[in-house]
Amino acid sequence: MSLWIDEVRCNQLMEITFKNKKLQKNFNTSKELIKAYGTNRARKIKARLDDLLNAPNLETMKHLPGRCHELQGDKKGQLSLDVEHPYRLLFEPSNEDIQRKPDGGLDWNSVTAVIIVSVEDTHD
Repeated sequence: MSLWIDEVRCNQLMEITFKNKKLQKNFNTSKELIKAYGTNRARKIKARLDDLLNAPNLETMKHLPGRCHELQGDKKGQLSLDVEHPYRLLFEPSNEDIQRKPDGGLDWNSVTAVIIVSVEDTHD
């Protein structure tokens, strides 16, 4: 499967959008992704995006590589996927009706759309 996001869309189950046009441009082609993040990190980012694209909902991501988890503190409301230590792919649920569990946590089964926020070191 190629690195091109547009070519993967026919198999897409999860709806993915981007926080801004610059981020979307960086993720649109392998050339731009490698230019922005380097070869190794670009390959890992692509793998995580492929996983997201092919997931019917966010719950599926718990069972795939990348250690998908909810963030806390000033990043509360965002989720993280491991890319290349210490970098993470950060995203947020973007469904219109985001469901919550009785304990207040995110109902991962209800998330079928996400917005990619950034790739960054969350430990800085």
